[in-house]
Amino acid sequence: MRAVLPTREILATMARSPRKDLLAGLTVAIVALPLALGFGISSGAGAEAGLATAVVAGALAAVFGGSNVQVSGPTGAMTVVLVPIVARYGTDGVLTVGLLAGVILVLLALIRAGRWMAYVPVPVVEGFTLGIAGVIALQQVPGALGVGKPDGDNPALVAAAAVRAFAAAPHWAALGLALAVAAVMLIGVRLRPSVPFSLVAVAGATVTAAIADLPVATIGHLPAGLPAPSLGFLDLSAVPALLTSALAVAVLAALESLMSATAADAMSVSERHDSDRELFGQGLANLAAPLFGGVAATGAIARTAVNVRSGAVSRLAALVHAAVLAVIVFAAAPLVAGIPLAALAGVLLATAVRMVEVGSLRALARTGRGEAAVLLLTAAATLAFDLVTAVVVGLLVSGVLALAAVARAARVEQVPLHADLPPADHHDEEQALLAEHIVAYRIDGPLLFAAAHRFLLELTEAAEVDVVILRMSRVSAVDASGATVLGDAIGRLRRRGTLVLVSGVRDEHHRPLDALGILDELRDDGHVFATTPEAIDHARTHLRARGAVTGPSAPALPACLPPPR
Repeated sequence: MRAVLPTREILATMARSPRKDLLAGLTVAIVALPLALGFGISSGAGAEAGLATAVVAGALAAVFGGSNVQVSGPTGAMTVVLVPIVARYGTDGVLTVGLLAGVILVLLALIRAGRWMAYVPVPVVEGFTLGIAGVIALQQVPGALGVGKPDGDNPALVAAAAVRAFAAAPHWAALGLALAVAAVMLIGVRLRPSVPFSLVAVAGATVTAAIADLPVATIGHLPAGLPAPSLGFLDLSAVPALLTSALAVAVLAALESLMSATAADAMSVSERHDSDRELFGQGLANLAAPLFGGVAATGAIARTAVNVRSGAVSRLAALVHAAVLAVIVFAAAPLVAGIPLAALAGVLLATAVRMVEVGSLRALARTGRGEAAVLLLTAAATLAFDLVTAVVVGLLVSGVLALAAVARAARVEQVPLHADLPPADHHDEEQALLAEHIVAYRIDGPLLFAAAHRFLLELTEAAEVDVVILRMSRVSAVDASGATVLGDAIGRLRRRGTLVLVSGVRDEHHRPLDALGILDELRDDGHVFATTPEAIDHARTHLRARGAVTGPSAPALPACLPPPR
């Protein structure tokens, strides 16, 4: 427990820059309000459930989570899982599932399962993100068309039925509001990314609907405040039937939260989240949210990105976000009640569109047929089944492709044996390089999704040196995940002021590296070499030009990493 609870040092960071955190938290709250309302309605639990989740889960995850800048609440991915649970078991069932998922997440944190999430390959993540975007868009079709939601679990069939109902009795006002809100968000974010166009568009649609007296459905009455905490929804006899759904929700919450925290690390040079502490924080958040009528929550990538870009430096920003939403719940419920449902459908349609990173999908497709197949299979499984099934399918196919890549890369070479001579000793050469503040790492074996995370950890934890040479002539295989992690490692070293040189990249490895642009900046700077001696000569020239001080104080680092296994 001590390992996953927040320390005094972590909590003390909230006093570092309160002004920045207050402004960032207010900005995130403005962005989060329409999303919380929309995801609450889309899940079937209601707008008040979305707000309760954002307030309660957002506050607890901020204090007990593993990231200083993560923002948690209801998300589109979780909505995809919750819709069939609400349809089958009702609101009490979805609250019970959230509670059980919280228990599972806490247990995962206590057994230190956070590290397992690092083994999910990039194409699987991109594939189910694409699938989630498709499901979210399909779920908004009834609301955007102004028709009641047809019966059914499959989002494509429900959307098709809604289109038929609209054709029989068109509701042009609802469709116009939904399209207008989506257009304002998508066009506005390109022109002025700093403006919260979601709130601007929803406010405009609400005023327009009220002035023109448009015949569109609105959110309706909202309670002014959160309900008293209660376990009245819990039916112990129903728990065995809900365990499978709870496990699915817990797995999704873990995956999405840790992916969001990782994305936050990449956007902030000084950030590095604690995976187990993040699982613990999300577990507590999901234990508490159902007591107040909230649904399951996760770390939210979109809101976390806004938080980081708004200058957040500590957990105080996420707490302010939750507090602002709480004030809205208590003081502005009548204003929120007049928001048209079609406007919120437009917000979620735009959100689904923005989830699809076309450039990233194209880059992955160019890395090879196997990566593209994993991405498409995961996306298709998300649309046809559910997210957990999609992740399992993606992992299985990725594992098979990784084993095939290792098998193809295996080589048996005959080498001369000199049993009567001692092996070559490079110790003196290595120490000479270290004296000049140069260290060379030789990467042996396959740089695939599992080995790549170990490689990144060992490389970026190295002591400070002036020049790092990555010797890649013995890399036997590279996939998209390995290439991405290599690029992450290079970026982190460069941000620390370390000169990074790469040597010996094989011809067959250029395709995945070039498709993702991993070596583009290094190549433009003339820092990619055919051989290691060329790289060493360049490093020495660079240090002489800088007038670097060398001497015996240089760090004694190993000349190569152990082969990834």
